[in-house]
Amino acid sequence: MRSAAVTPEGDRIRWVELPGQEPPRVYVHGLGATSPAYFMEVAVDPRLAGRRSLLIDLLGHGISDRPAHFDYTLESHADALAGALTSAGVFAAELIAHSMGGSVAIVLAARHPHLVSRLVLIDANLDPVPRTPGSSGSSGIAAYSEKEFLNGGWEEVRDRVGPHWWSTMRLAGREALHRSAYHLTRGSDPTMRELLVDLKIPRTFLLPESDGPLPGTDALTEAGVSVVAIPDCGHNIMLDNPEAFIAATAADLTQAEN
Repeated sequence: MRSAAVTPEGDRIRWVELPGQEPPRVYVHGLGATSPAYFMEVAVDPRLAGRRSLLIDLLGHGISDRPAHFDYTLESHADALAGALTSAGVFAAELIAHSMGGSVAIVLAARHPHLVSRLVLIDANLDPVPRTPGSSGSSGIAAYSEKEFLNGGWEEVRDRVGPHWWSTMRLAGREALHRSAYHLTRGSDPTMRELLVDLKIPRTFLLPESDGPLPGTDALTEAGVSVVAIPDCGHNIMLDNPEAFIAATAADLTQAEN
């Protein structure tokens, strides 16, 4: 396990690193998750292995520190991630990023372009979403005030999301979980979708086939974003159908190398 201080107070982002060739690949998890648990199986598959790979946990999540003073906006997450990557000597990395991590990766690529050479986004949030009391995921968490969430709302969320997601969500700081969800539903300015369209690097968006067409697909493809539907999976594509995820991702990255 490796780490880097990313705030003036010395809070540290941590990651598991797999040795290999440059340029590196960086795997970034979603809300309430952790990259080693979500990506290790696919990262070590022979079709994706061989590159230096960082399975990194965003601040507030997994094995990273959980400071209560941090605001956990998408921009702050991106800047903290940039600090960790810079400390690790990473630049021009291929980012493979899930859900909220995909949103952070888009903002990272816009704010720190030298760090990112390619994006593979896994069912990432591209637009602000309404806060919906009683729902699962970021919209349900963000529907609480922070005080409500800390004073028992988190227990209601625990019971709604079930044991699989809670197994990693419980590792997140409660302030980090609520603020990350709140700012994810709020989105960035410009929006993540607008930032993605404006990026000049290769970009791929993977989504579950069962979700139907991705809203705004035509505009994304016109801007050069490859949109790929993956069968037999839900939101956690790399866990639900690792074979199809690996095949699609490896084909995309191999095409980039050629």
